[in-house]
Amino acid sequence: MNIQGVVAEGFEPVRDAFARNFEVLGDRGAAVAVYRDGRKVVDLWGGTKDADGGPGGEPWAEDTAVVVRSATKGVAAAVPLLLHQRGLLDLAAPVASYWPEFKAGGKERTLVADLLAHRAGVPALDRPLTAAEAADGTSGARAVAGQQAFWEPGTAHGYHAQTYSWLLSELVLRVTGRTVGTWLAEEIAEPLGLDFWIGLPETEAHRVGRVAPVEPPEKAGMLQTRPRRNVSEAYADPGSLTRRAFAAIDPLPDENDPAWRAAELPASAGIGTARALARFYAATIGVVEDGARIFTPAITARAGAELSAGPDRVLVVHTRFGPGYMLHGPASPLLSPASFGHPGRGGSLAFADPEAGIGFGYTTNALAKSVTADPRAQSLIRALRTSL
Repeated sequence: MNIQGVVAEGFEPVRDAFARNFEVLGDRGAAVAVYRDGRKVVDLWGGTKDADGGPGGEPWAEDTAVVVRSATKGVAAAVPLLLHQRGLLDLAAPVASYWPEFKAGGKERTLVADLLAHRAGVPALDRPLTAAEAADGTSGARAVAGQQAFWEPGTAHGYHAQTYSWLLSELVLRVTGRTVGTWLAEEIAEPLGLDFWIGLPETEAHRVGRVAPVEPPEKAGMLQTRPRRNVSEAYADPGSLTRRAFAAIDPLPDENDPAWRAAELPASAGIGTARALARFYAATIGVVEDGARIFTPAITARAGAELSAGPDRVLVVHTRFGPGYMLHGPASPLLSPASFGHPGRGGSLAFADPEAGIGFGYTTNALAKSVTADPRAQSLIRALRTSL
């Protein structure tokens, strides 16, 4: 495998782990980037641009971007936190104070913080949406506003895998008058110089690699160092809340479809580079190379503050969430207990660690069956830990 890019002295173990992901864990095209104390120390890429491209396929380039699925949630979470930082959104206010229709179905006491921390009680829909409805900008908001809560909001948590898109999008639209993708582009991505989009512009489509599901190599299972319960059994039950949450869009869309890539869905359809993810998270915890920063220290602390913890009614394991961010724990091991970020189902992962001064991003076009602790991302985290 011809690995491209650079690593700073002392971070060679990350390069070794990245190469091993291709050799042992079945990666086909991927990138990893790390910032430490605002300085880029790892920037690597390799493999083919398209997961189904084969050995002779177009190589993954320095600027190749891919869909990162739920890792989008962590970037999107910066939008309400910045609105709060600017005094435009109160995290302790009822969602209905900004979006009156949301009070239906027993949700009148749902707080903005509940919405961000997967405590809103609407992880699924009584009638799933089609892919076209999910992306049209109005059907999703109407559906979640009218949905009866599955539990009393604020009293429990369960991963809002798909419905998070419409909850966050409509809240941002009501507060700012702009779509979440537009707000992100104008207020975060452009100032920070990020190649990251929620709603891919047609002008950038040529850079985006095709993703595809892959089976892990047989020997990859031997690398799991501890038994880990996952959502597979619950997902197999069509009546379970797990299955219903992930199937709030049914049938699931083709993520390589240009129309889907252009959709503004902050739960699952963000597209970007590993470098952009790492730089974004570096800017949430401090100043990056050219002086850019997005969060005040108080908002950085809030991003990593636990709001939900315990048995997850959707993921069926113990999970921890802050306001839009998944926190370090057995279900999603990050660098340390101080870390906050978000994995993407299938492999991608990005996070910040304020104690270590780390911003981390990993993207892949080879979508494995993992929901959270993907072995490839975990191998990179272990290597990073030894480099610090």
